[in-house]
Amino acid sequence: MLKAATQAHEHPDTPPITALIPQARREQGLTQRALADLLCEISQNDSVTREEVSRWERGKRIPGPYWRAWISEALDVPHAALDRAAVIERECRRTREEDHSC
Repeated sequence: MLKAATQAHEHPDTPPITALIPQARREQGLTQRALADLLCEISQNDSVTREEVSRWERGKRIPGPYWRAWISEALDVPHAALDRAAVIERECRRTREEDHSC
């Protein structure tokens, strides 16, 4: 088993990133658009949109390491938690593909 996947199993309370981002976003009182605007502002990179935030939250995409670092800062979530949540989401995707669960 991959090291990252093993680490994900060691943190069973970590939700998949599709649940972690919207939960943290709502706790900060942000809309998807406000989060996208904040990410653009703090990263000085205007390539993220409200639609991209929606894709992350719906599981259509998993934010890469670059955006996870900025999401961590914007939402005050430990970077390691976002990394674990991304691994968990990937595991859920594999499980869904294999037996339609997760």
